[in-house]
Amino acid sequence: MVEIKTPAGKEAQALWYVEPGVADLRRAQVTPGPGQALVRTLWSGLSRGTERLVFNGRVPASEYERMGAPLQEGTFPFPVKYGYCAVGVVEDAPEAPDLVGRAVFCLHPHQTLFAAPLAMLTLLREGLSPRRAVLAANMETALNALWDSGAGPGDRITVVGAGLVGLLVAYLAAALPGADVTVVDLDPSRRAIAESFGARFATPAEYGGPGDADVVFHASAAAAGLKVALGAAGLEARVVELSWYGEGDVAAPLGGAFHSRRLSLISSQVGHVAPSRRPRWTYARRLAKAVELLGDARLDALISSEVAFADLPQALPALLAPGAKGLATVVRYGAAGA
Repeated sequence: MVEIKTPAGKEAQALWYVEPGVADLRRAQVTPGPGQALVRTLWSGLSRGTERLVFNGRVPASEYERMGAPLQEGTFPFPVKYGYCAVGVVEDAPEAPDLVGRAVFCLHPHQTLFAAPLAMLTLLREGLSPRRAVLAANMETALNALWDSGAGPGDRITVVGAGLVGLLVAYLAAALPGADVTVVDLDPSRRAIAESFGARFATPAEYGGPGDADVVFHASAAAAGLKVALGAAGLEARVVELSWYGEGDVAAPLGGAFHSRRLSLISSQVGHVAPSRRPRWTYARRLAKAVELLGDARLDALISSEVAFADLPQALPALLAPGAKGLATVVRYGAAGA
């Protein structure tokens, strides 16, 4: 274990990605500054898509600045303390004593105890499961994507890729009045979750859609999935690309009927509030809404595995392996996370 020399304060442990495929736990001293609170972590979430790229050193050099997590330490490619899905209890907040004892979400890396600006803490309402609340960052991505898409009541909506973000998009889309939502994925085990959200489910072989969707979301991070998404889109429909591929090129099948059907292929990324909301919505307002949207217990089905923080370095190679089974993984911090 490597010691990080920081100003005196309370001791914590943090996860650092140190070289391709290797992570370890390092000690840190945590000293809250002015305008900050001290938070004891209960749970954090492992963002499989993004953290797989970080863990394997596949963040493109051109994206080092944009990929940085808000309270990250170190620099890409290594060593770097990364993560952005932490839920904990406020232990001390001299400038906001009413927060002490309250559960909060924060965009902070995996760490047992941390200091964060008060403005970065989002309160969990009474009764919201702290374990489920680690999905807030992914819900925020899904919410922003729905805004980017322009989807509305009554639309035919197809979601290709039933990973965590794809299923959260389907969950939100299925709540639109009269919307007809279909989730397409290779893994039939995702069927029950999609259907519990009010969406249909199909494998690519089963789908064979007529190409009449008003809006299509692509979240499979595979060229084959993008092909299915483009084929699902109706005349002049919008295809929203949510996959994050990292380094390397991806085949985009833009031949065939792509031009004659006048399709729009757009990116959606949570680093900016969707243009349709940007004049009125701040990042804080969007994140608070994402946390609020996690009140539905059906969303617990998206958490498929749990690992103790102390075991995280040894567990990461399997959790972040290509094709790893399951959806969201949560990290448990001691007895407090129970």
